[in-house]
Amino acid sequence: MLVLASTSPYRRSLLARLGLPFEVERPDVDETPQTGEAAAALAERLAEAKSRNVCARRPNDWIIGSDQVAELDGMIFGKPGGFAAAVEQLSASSGRVVNFHTAVCLRHEASFRCLRMTDLTRVHFRSLGGAEIERYLHAEKPWDCAGSFKSEGLGIALFHAIETRDPTALVGLPLIALAQALREAGCNLP
Repeated sequence: MLVLASTSPYRRSLLARLGLPFEVERPDVDETPQTGEAAAALAERLAEAKSRNVCARRPNDWIIGSDQVAELDGMIFGKPGGFAAAVEQLSASSGRVVNFHTAVCLRHEASFRCLRMTDLTRVHFRSLGGAEIERYLHAEKPWDCAGSFKSEGLGIALFHAIETRDPTALVGLPLIALAQALREAGCNLP
């Protein structure tokens, strides 16, 4: 069985696009960054921890752990959780490039297999005014999204460019890399 170690509705929706049956299980991982931890390292550590925690309960299943960390000039942006923090994140991002590190770990404990991948997406924000930021936040309420926007929704209007090899990575699960890992694990995908 394939298991997504995440309760994220965004990741669940993305994984469903591959047409494989899967279950969802909460990974229960502390997502606090370690002192001095770089954004990519944090995303990779959390993706591994999520897959490892669920594998401890389901060692015969293939477990997908994934995490995304937004970073601006070395500063990590997590999920804002509310309006004030989202205004702060989007104001800081205005006219700048924000890096999104999206890591995925496909693990099968019983066979000691673990496949890891990390995608880097660079989001070029337009210059955003305060009123524009507030209108966006009131419209979409992206409190549970790293970087305070939903690129699959109205958030796309905040950018003037996105650099990526996998557009699904920005939403939270890099399907191109995951599909490759699943094929290596023996799943029948096109």
